[in-house]
Amino acid sequence: MIRVEAALCVLALPNITIAGPFDGVFKQVANADCGLVGVDGGALEIKDDIFYGVEMQCLMTRPVNVTNMDATLYTMECSGGDQVWTERAMLMRNKEKPGLIMVWNGYAFAYDDCDTAAAAAD
Repeated sequence: MIRVEAALCVLALPNITIAGPFDGVFKQVANADCGLVGVDGGALEIKDDIFYGVEMQCLMTRPVNVTNMDATLYTMECSGGDQVWTERAMLMRNKEKPGLIMVWNGYAFAYDDCDTAAAAAD
C-alpha cells in the first residue's frame, strides 16, 4: 500500500523541467546577435534537449557518455524546411572559456556562450 501511495504522490507533483547539461544560447560568430535565435548572424540555442540551429531544429536523443571525456554523443533527429534527417553529434563544454564544442561527422564547431558575453558587456 505504501508503494501505491508513493506513486500517487509522484504523479501529483507539478511537471518540473530540469535543464540539460548543454542548455544555453551560443554565438554563431563573434559579433552574433544573441537575441536572435535560428537565423544567420544570430545565435544557436539548446533547450530541453532540442538544438535550434539556423532554420532547423534537432531533437537530441539517445545520449551516450563518451569514455574518458566530458562529452556526450547524441542521435540528432533534425528537420528544417521540407527536409528531415538523422545524424550523430558529440557535444562538450569548452574547457578554455565558457561555451560549447559540437562535433558532427567531419565538422567541429566552437561556440561562445551568449550569457557570458552579455554579462561581460554590462
